[in-house]
Amino acid sequence: MTKPSHLLARGSEWAALTEFVTHPDPHLRLGVLSGRRRVGKSYLLRALADSMDGLYVSAVAEEGTVTARRRFADDVARYAGVSSDLFRDDAGWESLLDSAISLTMRRRGASGLLVIDELPYWMSHSPELPGLIQLLYDRSQTGHGHEGGRVIVCGSAMSVMNNLLSGTKALRGRAAVDMRLQPFDLSTTAQHWGVDDPATALRLHATLGGSPGYRNLTSSRSPQSLQEFDAWVSATILNPGQALFSRSEAEYLLREDPQFTGSALHYAIINAVAGGATSPAKIGGLLERDRTSLGRPLEMLTSSGYLDHSTDPLWERRPVITVADPIIRFHNLITVPNRDLIETGGSVQAWRESQPTFVSRILGPHFEECSREWLRRHAAPSLRGGANTIASTVINDQGGRAKHEIDVIALDRRSDRTTVGLIGEAKATLVRRGPADLERLVRLREILRGQGHDVTSTRLAIFSLEGFHSDLVTIARRRGDVLLVDLPSLFGRTEPSVLPG
Repeated sequence: MTKPSHLLARGSEWAALTEFVTHPDPHLRLGVLSGRRRVGKSYLLRALADSMDGLYVSAVAEEGTVTARRRFADDVARYAGVSSDLFRDDAGWESLLDSAISLTMRRRGASGLLVIDELPYWMSHSPELPGLIQLLYDRSQTGHGHEGGRVIVCGSAMSVMNNLLSGTKALRGRAAVDMRLQPFDLSTTAQHWGVDDPATALRLHATLGGSPGYRNLTSSRSPQSLQEFDAWVSATILNPGQALFSRSEAEYLLREDPQFTGSALHYAIINAVAGGATSPAKIGGLLERDRTSLGRPLEMLTSSGYLDHSTDPLWERRPVITVADPIIRFHNLITVPNRDLIETGGSVQAWRESQPTFVSRILGPHFEECSREWLRRHAAPSLRGGANTIASTVINDQGGRAKHEIDVIALDRRSDRTTVGLIGEAKATLVRRGPADLERLVRLREILRGQGHDVTSTRLAIFSLEGFHSDLVTIARRRGDVLLVDLPSLFGRTEPSVLPG
């Protein structure tokens, strides 16, 4: 099934979903799609349902059971081209689900598709729904139900969606697809917003991330230059009268999951992480709580997609916790400290005065992560020496007197010995990078060698916002072990300035 031209990217997701629907299995098949709000789940599933002549229905928030069933009946009747009066007013969920699957199969046989979007809204008043879907599935598997049919359930409340297939839940072991839709990457986000300037597109991605739904929340033209970006931020994200106002959106994202509604502790943890607390100990220190008491809340926030949790690959006990949603990070670092100024019409001044914070706390870390992501997903494996783990790390010098951050490291751990394929630096400085930056990487490689790591074939990489001095380019080409990546290369528009020999 060819992906529709209006569906940007999502090639692998489309292939997986169409394979799920068209699979020759003669029994009912179940799929689960989840993802954060605004990430494009509904858009993808509507396109799938349209292409497969399937039935797409969406639950409505805060709607009662009777009204929800009536709406479902209306959707089923409209799909079948009959009057909804054919369904009894007291028709239950099982009857409606059974009818919906039967009608899709009349059109497409065993590949008949039913999509239920935002299932958690229905589950809030009808928790029996997963069990009823299980019942229909089990009947089909034993030859006493539908001879085919495909059902995909979807939702944004990640705690609810994660639990659907966990432990002793009804659908555990029954879903053939369990897909979590991710935001667009850097290049796709620029294409989606129609931003050609890489520097502007990077800042847009650092501010909003890759969730495509944000574009529909603003009536302003997409910024095409850094000057336009500054004006655009003041007029949209820092404008209390706009739907994209960061406070409104951050609160909306935090309220979408019933597990966290009204939880002051969870909100406080997110605020602490956005402010730079990257470990349970640091978070506990800011909140004046014992770190052990934060284990469960941190686990819940991570599994629900609010926080990202990784481990330093050289020091496996050193956790690194960050905020997953760029707009929540922006809200806590930019909007909250300037709330009074913004709400009294001073958004332009607030944004101007927040530039140092934006560059150091938002743009800088985001550029580092984009550099790692480029190496992870878009660069040839040979550039990282075939290493599979790509992260950041902190190392101590020989005397232990200083700590050195390595923004990008690619390595493989085997037993007690680590093979380092690449180390790199990705600083969001507004100047071109020079030989001194390369010399620093050479010293860091020697520190790693002194600690017993295998750096025999380690490449040295420099990622730059503003390009490179000509003398650095000359040295890099002569050495043969250096990778220089500028911003256009990070977007996939050009080849890196220098590739290792």
